[in-house]
Amino acid sequence: MNQAVGAPLSRVDGKLKVTGQAPYAADHHVDGVAHGVIVSSTVGAGRITGVDTGSALAQPGVLSVITHDNAPRLPYRPYRNFLVPPGERLHVLQDDQVHFFGQPVAVVVAETLEAAQHAASLVDVAYDGRPPTLDLTGAPTNEPFSYARGDAGGALGSAAVRLEMTYRAARNHHNALEPHATIALWDGDRLTVWDKTQYLVGAQGELAAVFDIPVEAVRVICPFIGGAFGNGLRCWPHTVVAALAARVTKRPVKVVLTRRQLYFGVGYRPTYEYSVRLGGDRQGRLSAMTHDARFETSRYERHGEGIQALGQMLYETPNVSQTFRNVPLDVSTPTWMRGPGYSTAAYAIESALDELAHELGVDPIELRLRNEPDDDPASGLPFSTRRLRECLAIGAREFGWHKRKPEPRSTVDGDRLIGIGMAAGAYHTLRGAARAYARLTAEGAALVQAGASDMGPGTYTSMTQIAADALGLTMSTVRFELGDSTMPQVPPHGGSQTMASVGSAVQNACDQLRQQAITLAVTDERSPLHGVKAEDVIVRDGGMRVKNDPTRGETYRQLLTRLNRTHLEVIGSYAPPQQPRFSTYAYAATFAEVAVDARLGVVRVRRMLGVYDAGRIVNPKLADSQALGAMVGGIGMTLLEHTVTDRRDGRIVNANFADYLVPVNADVPDLRAIYLEGNDPDADPIGVKGLGEVVMVGVAPAIANAVFHATGRRVRELPITAEALL
Repeated sequence: MNQAVGAPLSRVDGKLKVTGQAPYAADHHVDGVAHGVIVSSTVGAGRITGVDTGSALAQPGVLSVITHDNAPRLPYRPYRNFLVPPGERLHVLQDDQVHFFGQPVAVVVAETLEAAQHAASLVDVAYDGRPPTLDLTGAPTNEPFSYARGDAGGALGSAAVRLEMTYRAARNHHNALEPHATIALWDGDRLTVWDKTQYLVGAQGELAAVFDIPVEAVRVICPFIGGAFGNGLRCWPHTVVAALAARVTKRPVKVVLTRRQLYFGVGYRPTYEYSVRLGGDRQGRLSAMTHDARFETSRYERHGEGIQALGQMLYETPNVSQTFRNVPLDVSTPTWMRGPGYSTAAYAIESALDELAHELGVDPIELRLRNEPDDDPASGLPFSTRRLRECLAIGAREFGWHKRKPEPRSTVDGDRLIGIGMAAGAYHTLRGAARAYARLTAEGAALVQAGASDMGPGTYTSMTQIAADALGLTMSTVRFELGDSTMPQVPPHGGSQTMASVGSAVQNACDQLRQQAITLAVTDERSPLHGVKAEDVIVRDGGMRVKNDPTRGETYRQLLTRLNRTHLEVIGSYAPPQQPRFSTYAYAATFAEVAVDARLGVVRVRRMLGVYDAGRIVNPKLADSQALGAMVGGIGMTLLEHTVTDRRDGRIVNANFADYLVPVNADVPDLRAIYLEGNDPDADPIGVKGLGEVVMVGVAPAIANAVFHATGRRVRELPITAEALL
């Protein structure tokens, strides 16, 4: 077979993107499209007492101004998938209630974007507002999630060493380059939307439920995403607004959120506080750990994250207690953001481990090695593979950990204090049922389709690699298509599950297709392969050959032309086991070196290294894109990103790229990623374990631990600012 898998190949869609030919959600041409501009609330809680639309409607080119007063009542049938949080989603433009600052309260539809923008500025909305509740402290919580094993309280009481810390982190926003956008078109009772979404099936199901039409009557199209990081995993109010406006005006309508509206109109990583108590012996072996976290959610939905898993399985801790609460506030609903839950937990757990190491005078890596479990402490299952020890050892060697002076504030470079820190991380290998279509044509080319999305990890390329190797074709003779809900269904494009799930379905489809072609050849008396055992036939260079006699064979083109077949086609599938026999995670060891200006408190990351146990790496170049990008994102989370809210009305003060700080080129140091060779056959048929999430887990605590090592000052709140260090 060919060897595309494992090669650092460039993106097959790269040329389209760099030449501006890749159509993102707002780029699709739809005849007669009108433009919708959302009017957002200017109070954080209360009710609408009146809407004056007269001036807006009088503007040239304005087709309609839709508010809760004149909008059709939408059915909003119950709809649930595992990405939709408990509660009742926002019923947009259906009543006079205001749940959060920036909530859509009207939409102006006009012939041009400029006309719609101007008219939207003329819509006058009156409110009976009240001060919103926005603070985690003191607010009532929802029913907590709890977990316990052993007697954590008792073990803490008898522990030789006990520590108690509380860590906090600010709200973070995804801030992808492409804003969320939707074009909606009705054809009778059939709805087509071009939408920025990581879950075609989820958007399809939500729209069908909102408008009470069959799921088959909704088509969702999304061939390209300009970055998402998690907030494209569910259908947000603007998508419903676009479809509603299109139905009212009987025109296709395009709605594009402004950069400012992205801070209110779609989800975000919630702010949280996370308290840790840990106990152990003087050698650093953990006996107990308690986790108590609070994080924000909206009043109408209960957002939750997989925040509990890391504290249950990362270390051999016999006594564990966890209580996680979400706090209903007057905010929009949060959502998943790069390494959701796990990144949150890792910052607290890995910072706490570093504090324990310092307290005991034990090397931070050695402390982690002393608490390595043999089997999963939470489930009791054996790990499919757990090579965290190797990650730590390789990382220590490659980063020069042995040169690190243990004492904080012991290394200086001029006016700068130098620190080195590390953290471990893990992320569960999520997999879901997936299907894929594969067709082999008489021209000797293949078409493979799956209803997946691609927000940046290179799905087009990696799936083409899988298909090319399975069929013995070159990359240039395989075309992989995604981004249409009419294609075979797959899981959401998030949680690092696309490669494992869709890739396994593509592998299955192409394996079937290859076997179909081989069977036709060995049973055809006119074929050079007639009578050969099917298992003795291999595929390479667009054809089939006898394994030990490369001169005997034929191409796919020759076979299908002779048989008067235009093509062969199959539907492949993959489903994860119902009863897992293994605990399956990807692992990371992240290392960081920082320089802190001793007078100004300014932190600069000098270099970073990530070492990963992620199973088979299908494409190292794509993997680097994920790993290095996560390090950049982690720099933002740790040192820069911070949503500032005006507590009087819920307005986000820094809802723009000028004031919400994200890393730029000048903030990005020397970054390097290493991937352990091998694969995990117990995880899935292609041996991958997922990479896009685990690379983010552990970045923040590695940097934070390096800052402590540099300065001797433990800052337990993200982002770490100069003010906190002075």
